[in-house]
Amino acid sequence: MGRLSRRRAALLLLAAATGGCGFALRRAPDLPFARLALVGFSGRTGTADELRRALPEGVVVVDDPRQADAVLEALADERRRSVSATTAAGQVREVVLVSRLVYRLSTRGGQPLLAPVEVAQSRQMSYSETAALAKAQEEQTLWRAMEADIALQVLRRLAAAPAS
Repeated sequence: MGRLSRRRAALLLLAAATGGCGFALRRAPDLPFARLALVGFSGRTGTADELRRALPEGVVVVDDPRQADAVLEALADERRRSVSATTAAGQVREVVLVSRLVYRLSTRGGQPLLAPVEVAQSRQMSYSETAALAKAQEEQTLWRAMEADIALQVLRRLAAAPAS
């Protein structure tokens, strides 16, 4: 058996094994509504954008809450950055990034479907004055990752909400 044939056989065996075990790529959960309005999200965070990206294909974001089947209202959507460690000379060595979202879900008429829920993510990041540009890029990457994770947590919670 040639080297190429062994690789093909191994790939076929692997594909058969993972296909039969129930393996599936993670995807957005099915939501009990087709039109969603996003209200009250801060323009300084990317949480609303991450929610739009993570929504399943059948759900449309509408601008007017009166046209929506459900309204996702951000009661608090914030980023917080704080210094957690400094050197003896007062230079920053470590920062903590916190992304926080408090939201509720209601019908277009205002009837609550989900009580207010808080979701927060935090990351620690080392900091160096000599690598300020690289650290700024790392910080932006961490913000996007936290907001994407928050969006997935919100979608899983919305999937469990009663139909409007």
